[in-house]
Amino acid sequence: MLELAILGLLQESSMHGYELRKELATKLGTIRAAISYGTLYPTLKRLQTAGWIGAAETPDSEIIPPLTSRRGRVVYKITAEGKERFADLLAQAGPETYDDAGFGVHFAFFSRTDRATRLRILEGRRRRIEERREGLRDVLARASDRLDAYTLELQRHGLDACEREVRWLEELITNERSGRSPAGETPPEDPRPHQDRP
Repeated sequence: MLELAILGLLQESSMHGYELRKELATKLGTIRAAISYGTLYPTLKRLQTAGWIGAAETPDSEIIPPLTSRRGRVVYKITAEGKERFADLLAQAGPETYDDAGFGVHFAFFSRTDRATRLRILEGRRRRIEERREGLRDVLARASDRLDAYTLELQRHGLDACEREVRWLEELITNERSGRSPAGETPPEDPRPHQDRP
């Protein structure tokens, strides 16, 4: 999922590693984007090796932020192949897109995803959360007398969160089916520019 997030951000603009990490936290939220430099830079190297991103060092004359070395910073830019890879990743709607991390990353780029794929992901996520909700209900029904008060409260909190998310997903699905975005606007049917369409 980090690959999708990085390619999506670099499609918006070129960035160096620090900017990417900051934008990941902004776009995905700090919990989903608890990404260390030890995870980020190997992923950037892998994407560069695959030819999906390029890297160039900025000149020394540019302003260098405090606590960095005096040599230039490496700025990453998406390639044409990287844009194709990003489009392929966006079109995926398998089980990995229903899990917490996968769903969050895909949802962050929903404005660039076609409506049919958005619906498949939303419906798959709803099924996943409904299964989780039923599991929690089962635990509460069978084992509530064996749980201490705090564990019981934690299970209830989890159940409440699942119920809220199911309602939220149902609203999103209803909007998608009627052609509206979450803000009530009508999103474009195909998010790609005319020249990129087949």
